[in-house]
Amino acid sequence: MCGWVPVWWGAGMTVADESRADRPGGHPTRAAVSGGGAHRLYTVVVFIVLAALDNVAIGLVPPLISPISETLDVAEGSINLALGITYLVSAIASVGWAYVGDRANRKPLLMIGTLIWAAGTLSTAFADSYAGFLAAQILAAIGLGAVASVGFSVVTDLIAPRRRGLVMSFWGLSQGVGTLAGVLIGGLLGASDWRRPFYVLTGVGLAATVAYLFTYNIRRGASEPQLAAVVAAGEYEHRITRGDLPDILRRRTNLWLILQGFTAQLVFGSLVLLPRLFQAKAEDIGYSQSTAIEIGSMYATLFQLGGVMSIIGGLVGDRLQRRTPRGRALVAAVGILAAIPFYIILFFVPISLDVADGAGTGSVVTGVLASVVTEPVMFVSFVAALLALALTSANSPNWFALIAEVNPPEHRGTVFSLGNLVNGVGRGAGTLLIGRAFSSLERSLQPPLNYAVGLAVFQLFFIPTGIMYWLASRTAPRDIATVQTMLAERAAEVSTPAHPRQS
Repeated sequence: MCGWVPVWWGAGMTVADESRADRPGGHPTRAAVSGGGAHRLYTVVVFIVLAALDNVAIGLVPPLISPISETLDVAEGSINLALGITYLVSAIASVGWAYVGDRANRKPLLMIGTLIWAAGTLSTAFADSYAGFLAAQILAAIGLGAVASVGFSVVTDLIAPRRRGLVMSFWGLSQGVGTLAGVLIGGLLGASDWRRPFYVLTGVGLAATVAYLFTYNIRRGASEPQLAAVVAAGEYEHRITRGDLPDILRRRTNLWLILQGFTAQLVFGSLVLLPRLFQAKAEDIGYSQSTAIEIGSMYATLFQLGGVMSIIGGLVGDRLQRRTPRGRALVAAVGILAAIPFYIILFFVPISLDVADGAGTGSVVTGVLASVVTEPVMFVSFVAALLALALTSANSPNWFALIAEVNPPEHRGTVFSLGNLVNGVGRGAGTLLIGRAFSSLERSLQPPLNYAVGLAVFQLFFIPTGIMYWLASRTAPRDIATVQTMLAERAAEVSTPAHPRQS
């Protein structure tokens, strides 16, 4: 985090009263700069924590599928279905949240969204029927849609283009860490009582919302060099309209960046059930369900630590983008395709560890960590996982950065939400279909082999993803140049009295 703050502060930000600037048709007025260095640091920390917490909420259910299904007296496939539905609902909701966010003050929207998902999380803990569980998860998903799309719009206004890949890697990393934390918290706190982690997360989410009250608002376009004088004067007034939507979709790079999300998320949606694979591996060597859940959650978390390497993917993307405007898309394409064989190795290597069945959580955690060093097969698994996640993590920061670079500030939240909608459809479909694949394969393959084969087959969807990134690399140079020219022309219009400002 220490390496992140100077990059954000170096974007030339001037903080003003966004609530005035965002009134449709209104004229922004200058406001006092909000806070100094400590206030900015506080804002960055709170924003990271909120982004992470939203993804903790996403990660709680997957490691607890077995006990939740038993308590609600439904098949595990019904819980998988609920997961798929919530991903889809969150993605659909994000489009509406983003459109409003691209026209209005974003800070209240983020707070409302956080309160909604916290209410859904608390309701999940009280659910005593499948219908109640599904309704609570849908409520949480609606709130999560706001944080994803509106939050992205805010973050892009904090980042200078030169460092966009690096900083977006931290943004994506906070979400990835949040998801892993959700898996870990769900598995460890919920192994004996699956409702407990939902209570805990609700309290933390409410506390973080209160903390967000004291952050400052970020002005649109603050990170764009072409708009420096305009933003300093508080005069960037462009807002999205319904008439802009056809132009957004005609931008060819947007098309490829949005569509690749479907096939990519079919794979990532299947990987949500990675804890179930490791749970089955643990049960296969004799562990009881409760201990196996803890073991599966620990391995799933440990083996996804390669996501931290998204920082390198962001740095490489920044560096190559300065050489060629095709750079970011090419980095993402290579990373996605090169990761496939390492994932397959991870799925099929067996687990081996020395932990007594029924041991306490501390003993399970210690035993899992020790096994990576003492057991050769676990070392191979860890290396394969590290490489697989490191390569695919190059996708996230460069996708974020490309969305920002091929769109003007007032379009970014909406374009992100359209991509997020397609992502949600793919992720939901991946989670739902992989559950059905597990069940179908179990007719001829015993667990955990059915889980390993199912996850391996889904890796094939990474191939069209890589191809679409390559296609995006061919159209990105033109679209980036078009946006830069557009912003320069708008700045010239504002600074020239003969040309009235557009609203």
